Amino acid sequence: MIQGHGGNIFGLAEQLGCRPEDIFDMSSNINPLGALPGLIEHLRDRMEKISMLPEVDARSAARAIAALLGVDAKRVLAGGGTTQFIYAACAALASRKALIVGPTYADYADGCRVCGIEPDFFLTRAEHDFALDTEQLAARLPGYDTVFLCNSNNPTGHLADHVTLLDLCARHPHIRFVIDESYLPFAPSDQGQSMSGCGLNNVAVLWSVSKIFGMPGLRAGFLVANIPIIDRFRRLMQPWSMNSLAQEAVLFLGANPVATAAFIDRTRAYLTEEGRLFRQRLYTGRLILYPSAASYLLIGLPADRTATMVCRALAEQKILIRNCANFHGLDEGYIRIALKDAAANETIARHLLAVVGEKE
Repeated sequence: MIQGHGGNIFGLAEQLGCRPEDIFDMSSNINPLGALPGLIEHLRDRMEKISMLPEVDARSAARAIAALLGVDAKRVLAGGGTTQFIYAACAALASRKALIVGPTYADYADGCRVCGIEPDFFLTRAEHDFALDTEQLAARLPGYDTVFLCNSNNPTGHLADHVTLLDLCARHPHIRFVIDESYLPFAPSDQGQSMSGCGLNNVAVLWSVSKIFGMPGLRAGFLVANIPIIDRFRRLMQPWSMNSLAQEAVLFLGANPVATAAFIDRTRAYLTEEGRLFRQRLYTGRLILYPSAASYLLIGLPADRTATMVCRALAEQKILIRNCANFHGLDEGYIRIALKDAAANETIARHLLAVVGEKE
């Protein structure tokens, strides 16, 4: 199994001799407000669904997400998490040479390698707050047929400007852009605009319910694209890719659009305020706090501290954070912390400052 991911709460609990729930998991970047209210109760009432096969192509779930996004249902394909589409992308698109905008999520590269493609990287830079320069990216594009881009990006939190990104894709119609918007719903409403409605034939958008709605264990994800790309992916889809409870959860979202929109707005407001307070707590000059339009912060460590050192010290306090050393383009100088409830955020800030301490 390919595992390019971060903190393992179960492994840390075993190492510390405690229960997973005893650990502050600040490495998990799902909604700090938890699941959409009423969702868990809805699923409890439908547990009998596991005794029958789910809808074979989860078409009803796809229609529910299409309605939420305001796109034609024919342009939406449902699967077992966005991971399924990431690993199918190169085969579906007949990719031969792929470029990944990084530093970013490891699965894009692993998905390429599964198809026998060793990807290249276009790396954003710390000195520019990891902002994406689309003109520099455009200059790098000749020779590539597929580009993977995460927006808002994981782990940097950077959000590319919608108009600029739309122009980039439109100017390169022969290059397929796979744009992962799993974290876009966390972005402030005046900043985050989805590419799902762009109408371009060379854009495939990955849209996840896992992060924003706090349900990663259900494995539900969607591909939004024009019909030619949808048809390419559909040929690779296995039947019953999305299980019964995952489909029920998505149908619940679609049946409650007002509550769903209000929950996203409430999440954004919480992240704006708690993110501001968290930055204030950590502002000592010893840490670099990069701008973020997501539910997490990328943090640059002082030269006399390493991510391994900091993660180990925090683990002893039953706090799990993300060591970013295994992100291509980052190193032992970076950690990522996901915001949680106010008490947890205050706790991690206090312990992190104690670990960073004064310069030795």
